[in-house]
Amino acid sequence: MRSLVLIALLAMPVAALAWTEPPRGSDQRADLMDAIRPMAEWHLGAPVEFVVNELRVDGGVAFASVTAQRPGGGTIDLIDTPAMRRQEIDPEIMDGTQIQALFQRSGRQWVPVHFALGATDVWYSWNEYCPLWGPVLPEFCDNK
Repeated sequence: MRSLVLIALLAMPVAALAWTEPPRGSDQRADLMDAIRPMAEWHLGAPVEFVVNELRVDGGVAFASVTAQRPGGGTIDLIDTPAMRRQEIDPEIMDGTQIQALFQRSGRQWVPVHFALGATDVWYSWNEYCPLWGPVLPEFCDNK
């Protein structure tokens, strides 16, 4: 009986984290990065690649927190970007090239429904995102 209780208690944290991280080199990981690449390139200029800080998938929803860079690890100068030329960003108040996105799968394609470049707040913790993206944001949505 004690072993069953212990097993149940140990399994509880795992059940709370139902999301998974697509492994490096997987099609799913590539599909998610490819889905946000056009948005990143629109703001930062092409080409970009991503360093993945967090990537979570649960069913048809996903969350990504990435850092955009030039291929091979080159730094992106925010002053010399299309978004800066269009006066859409202010590098002085941004968190660099950090990008967060909330995705929804549509058929076989991932769609970045919400996207932020250089956000200095945890915008994805807002209550309005919990009904759909709660499974990939349990630390913000479990009690909402």
